[in-house]
Amino acid sequence: MENADPCRDFVKDVKRIVIKVGTAVVTRQDGRLAVGKLGALCEQIKELNILGYEVILVSSGAVGLGRQRLRYRKLIHSSFADLQKPQVELDGKACAAVGQSSLMATYDDLFSQLDVTSAQLLVTDNDFRDRDFRKQLSETVKSLLSLKVIPIFNENDAVSTRKAPYEDSSGIFWDNDSLSALLALELKADLLILLSDVDGLYNGPPSDPQSKLIHTYIKEKHQNEITFGDKSRVGRGGMTAKVTASVHAADAGIPVIITSGNTAENLTKILQGQRIGTLFHKDAAKWVPLKEVDVREMAVAARDCSRRLQAASSEERKHILLNIADALESHQKEIRIENEADVAAAQEAGYEKSLVARLALKNEKITGLANNIRIIANMEDPIGRVLKRTELAEGLILEKTSSPLGVLLIVFESRPDALVQIASLAIRSGNGLLLKGGKEAKRSNAILHKVITEAIPDTVGSKLIGLVTSRAEIPELLKLDDVIDLVIPRGSNKLVSDIKSSTKIPVLGHADGICHVYVDKSANLEMAKQIVLDAKTDYPAGCNAMETLLVHKDLVEKGWINNIIVDLRTEGVTIYGGPKASSLLAIPLARSLHHEYCSLACTVEIVDDVYAAIGHINLYGSAHTDSIITEDHEVADVFLRQVDSAAVFHNASTRFSDGARFGLGAEVGISTSRIHARGPVGVDGLLTTRWILKGSGQVVDGDKAVSYTHKDITP
Repeated sequence: MENADPCRDFVKDVKRIVIKVGTAVVTRQDGRLAVGKLGALCEQIKELNILGYEVILVSSGAVGLGRQRLRYRKLIHSSFADLQKPQVELDGKACAAVGQSSLMATYDDLFSQLDVTSAQLLVTDNDFRDRDFRKQLSETVKSLLSLKVIPIFNENDAVSTRKAPYEDSSGIFWDNDSLSALLALELKADLLILLSDVDGLYNGPPSDPQSKLIHTYIKEKHQNEITFGDKSRVGRGGMTAKVTASVHAADAGIPVIITSGNTAENLTKILQGQRIGTLFHKDAAKWVPLKEVDVREMAVAARDCSRRLQAASSEERKHILLNIADALESHQKEIRIENEADVAAAQEAGYEKSLVARLALKNEKITGLANNIRIIANMEDPIGRVLKRTELAEGLILEKTSSPLGVLLIVFESRPDALVQIASLAIRSGNGLLLKGGKEAKRSNAILHKVITEAIPDTVGSKLIGLVTSRAEIPELLKLDDVIDLVIPRGSNKLVSDIKSSTKIPVLGHADGICHVYVDKSANLEMAKQIVLDAKTDYPAGCNAMETLLVHKDLVEKGWINNIIVDLRTEGVTIYGGPKASSLLAIPLARSLHHEYCSLACTVEIVDDVYAAIGHINLYGSAHTDSIITEDHEVADVFLRQVDSAAVFHNASTRFSDGARFGLGAEVGISTSRIHARGPVGVDGLLTTRWILKGSGQVVDGDKAVSYTHKDITP
């Protein structure tokens, strides 16, 4: 399940839920009802009702709503002279009486629109001192829930004799937060949800950018480190009251989650086990280590280590990589043991063959990875290269230099070799790195991370490369746009799309690898055969494998298209056809012309000429890699100029679209973006630029003191 948190497995057994809605959720800034938010909340409650959950609602907002209405009434009945006099604060009891009827009328209207019935239950502190009342309350609620009615509780402030909050030590509850905790216990709820106007409990004021959301509250860890901000802008409680009520309920065995009532579908996500808001649970200390590494701390540590790496000499960075290459080869046996365990588990779990193929690390692959690291180590140092030097004025020299990006977050699926490639490129380019691999490669990633980080000297720090082990941490990482500088997702279309839509951090990558080979009428047909077979069968799971074969119509008459289909089928390739090929050659119709198989399958289609091929590729392709096979150089030039892809080839297999084969040593991924980096991304794609200005005392002084020359100087 997406972003599921194993600490929240208990929600599978939840039946009865108490939901408390705070005043800040119920009302707008001007004190009026937030009808839109209330409507969305009622829709969620209806869905829970349909799914069989028993929902009990505790709603604040009556006093604030009544105050707003009475102020308005007083205003329209006041003379100008009355308005000049000091204004007396409205009686809170009167506000509660007026507001409660309006609040319940709104709930009744909203639930009625959804064909749901609600019931009002007003209680006071003194009511709970009566044992018979408490027994009758339980029976009434039980009866209402059996009829699928939503009980809506509120404190009867209009007649309550309780003193101001927390002044009367004999009080049973003080506000609707403590009332909801009390009701959860009395009514034997399985879960209490407190809806607020923030995402949950932070270790400081939510408005402070340095404050961090606490996902699981551990009393021993958090009670002394939290700094509370202001109380609620309109209600009596605020976060202090919510935490007090939550701790009380959790200690008594009722799990509690504090979360935002302003975010769509939060209730549904909570009951799916997603990591939403802050969880209070009596067993929380057993689940989460008191000294757990926070993802922000991990990112900050990676940045600090990257700065030490950048301060090291080029020779020192080179030796780190050479040591890592040697370590990989010397630990081959341990790596293979862990990897074989992952492969066996993936096969037993029934994963697709293409994924299992990506997962495997054979001895030759480990040796190849080590050799690629040595190639990267022996490259020219990419950091601090002078790309452009300009004399701005006499004695004033400006240099544009290469510089590391900072901290990279790489999220990848199934391929543990990607961890090695990415780590080596990050080290060569002076970047810190956070890695999140797929669960299917958990053991492989762990041993590779251990081998690599143990080879990093203490002068830089092993925290240069952090390994994120929980999928639930990804949403938090994607919020760290002040610490993480670039996200590179490597995996499925869904993975890339989800990440792009979930972060403000720049994302580099590609969602699909729909690569085409177009065989022109003037092609050397034997060459075309070899290229097509290689592009499809060399490594079908690769993102640079051919997924669509386009064939010039003249080659249908010559019989070549039938021959290549036979050749592909002989290699085990399943053939699907585009509309023309399917009709003409009697082959199954492809379900989509925009489809990445990642296996021994491909689409074949017939086109009229090179322009039709270009149109097809630009319409159905993914801007990854496309190739033309032709002996007509004018046709080839048209194809190379007009196909809008990151890599475009002439008379060569699409499988060459690879960082190692391009001489980049390795790649962090292939980008189909048009900004920053495109195609296979090596060291250069992990660099940015900065400006170095060297002067001799110059000042601007309104540009009167400087005579600009703006003369290029060869670096």
